[in-house]
Amino acid sequence: MDVATVDRLLSTTRAVRKRLDLTRPVERSVLLECLQLAMQAPTASNSQNWRWLVVTDQDKRAAIAEIYRSCAGDYMARAAESERDPQTRRVYQSADALTGILAEVPVHVIPCIEGRLDGQSQPVAAAAWASIIPAAWSFQLALRSRGLGSVWTTLHLFKEGEVAELLGIPDTVTQVALFPVAYTIGTDFKPATRPPAETVTSWNTWGQR
Repeated sequence: MDVATVDRLLSTTRAVRKRLDLTRPVERSVLLECLQLAMQAPTASNSQNWRWLVVTDQDKRAAIAEIYRSCAGDYMARAAESERDPQTRRVYQSADALTGILAEVPVHVIPCIEGRLDGQSQPVAAAAWASIIPAAWSFQLALRSRGLGSVWTTLHLFKEGEVAELLGIPDTVTQVALFPVAYTIGTDFKPATRPPAETVTSWNTWGQR
């Protein structure tokens, strides 16, 4: 295994919003390749209860974008203006910009899990999330390796029911996120600024460095 290539994939798979190519179609075969790879991720108790809803219909994408925009409201713009940390401010500005172009992003992917988590105990809920989050991240890594990008968004979940009604999602299914998917404009993404691992890692006892 080429460790350098794997490390580059892991360290440069960024949240892509402003560099999504809104004009280039995304092939169904590429999406299925990425989803097939995603489904190799471990699942709790071998449940394999992930489900994927891929939305390419223009009218439905526009409707999803409108729901997303109504959830975002003025929050993103206010957050961007009030944030003092430059890196975080850029993230908010980028997220605010996404609300304006979401309908034009050629593919929306909604990862889901069979079942509802309402009222579930923490271990049960944790197991459910553990069955979809690794797969969803593998999907984003597979996109990156093929020149596509995405960003993990959750704002539409404030109106999950409206999106479920729009897309015919049964009320026994939990939506997890919304991934806008497109080829990226350029592929020269760089690692983000992060603190040294030693500063956020404890050994044997919390707070023990």
